[in-house]
Amino acid sequence: MKRNTTSRLSMYTFVSLGMAFIFTTESCNKAQIDALKPTTPTDTTTAVAKPPVNTKEIVIVPDKDGRLLLDGSIYKAGDILALKGVFTAVVINNLNGSAGSPIIVKNASGTVVKIGNPAWSGGSWATALSFVNCHFVKAGGEKSKADFIVSGSTQAGKEAYFDVALSSHTDNFELSNITVQNGGTGIWAKTEPVKGDATTYYPNTYMENLSIHDVSVSGTNNEAFYIGHTALYWNLTANTPYYGAPSGFTAGQQYIQPIKWRNVKIYNNDISNGGADGIQTAAIDKLEIYGNTVTSWGGQHNSGHNGGILIGGRNTFTNVHDNYVHDGWGELIQFYGSGENGATHIIHNNLLRDNQGDGVSLRGTDNAVVQITNNTIARVGGVSLRINGYQGMTSPQIVNGNAFIQPRVNGGSIVPNAYIYTENGGTYKEGTGADANTKFPTVDAAGVDLNNYYQPKAGSALLTSGFRKN
Repeated sequence: MKRNTTSRLSMYTFVSLGMAFIFTTESCNKAQIDALKPTTPTDTTTAVAKPPVNTKEIVIVPDKDGRLLLDGSIYKAGDILALKGVFTAVVINNLNGSAGSPIIVKNASGTVVKIGNPAWSGGSWATALSFVNCHFVKAGGEKSKADFIVSGSTQAGKEAYFDVALSSHTDNFELSNITVQNGGTGIWAKTEPVKGDATTYYPNTYMENLSIHDVSVSGTNNEAFYIGHTALYWNLTANTPYYGAPSGFTAGQQYIQPIKWRNVKIYNNDISNGGADGIQTAAIDKLEIYGNTVTSWGGQHNSGHNGGILIGGRNTFTNVHDNYVHDGWGELIQFYGSGENGATHIIHNNLLRDNQGDGVSLRGTDNAVVQITNNTIARVGGVSLRINGYQGMTSPQIVNGNAFIQPRVNGGSIVPNAYIYTENGGTYKEGTGADANTKFPTVDAAGVDLNNYYQPKAGSALLTSGFRKN
């Protein structure tokens, strides 16, 4: 399956079923933009929490419309903001904790907080929980996912609704113990370029340190996770993305690259029943994705938005390991990362099975090399591993100790290149001995237990290859 990497990754930032997302500056309505700006609230109908008075935990409730617009600059490092009740929308600006003493946003003790507007069908307040220009913050349930519930739109136009959004340089942030359901995009985290603001241009600044773990996301119309900016370049003059080489820039117009995240960890999350990608990432230096379960993604059946886990453009130093991705539409893992600055990439010990497209698809840039080791890739509709050199990834990929089981379940001959398929100059090197890959035309031939994470049965021909459950 051929497609343009950067345009494929960026489509939802700009157009989705004819409706632009609220963070796309060229098509936001004024109310949506104003609701997300880091300003002191002036709307007298919106609840504004009072400054803390000799207390560590501040209980905050919604206004009469269920909303909260909060200027967080009044709070100090270490404060605990306890949300109590049912909120239709929460927008928090300018929280500033510290590295050793973050501000905590959680449910009030002994209660369940619910945030979001399932009845939203257009207009402003199109985000359930929004953090704008916030730093050193931990947000989520006090004890479990059941304590902190974010529910998005279920109406027509829900693709334009965001469940959780981190914007305008928000960083040093931890999201955990949250249940997210429905809406358009589940968790969205990036900073848009702004003309005249050099802090939004790479490499002038970074967004540092993001951790998302123990979160459940289900039923989103679009991506469950949308982490990092997907545009290769941004034309500030036209306020549009640009995906080509710099040689194609329009003379007299200003182009920049959006800023990146640095040090992102996404782990122990459950993602299911989404319309587009499961975990989509882009523009991140040092990314680790592990211990996640992703299933039933790609419900739109859109070939441009169909990755279970997607390592997108401008990603460097990535490690994807110990994930369980299965029963989706599209490809199990997609890689479009960069080899710039000697970046390394690892896809290790993942169980990847039962989907309609290819298993793992590689189409990186800047001669990226991926170490693909000890994964089990089973019962895929297409080929087990596709290596595409179209974007310049032509050095041999390292393919060691994987178990490739029953490719092309949708039809086609199981010939050698059904297991590892190369195109457009893509190449690879297979391991030998204990690092050898194993290849089986059927599950029975592999001798694995389908009811126990494809672990090898006694006497299995997998030997030391393939995924092992830790």
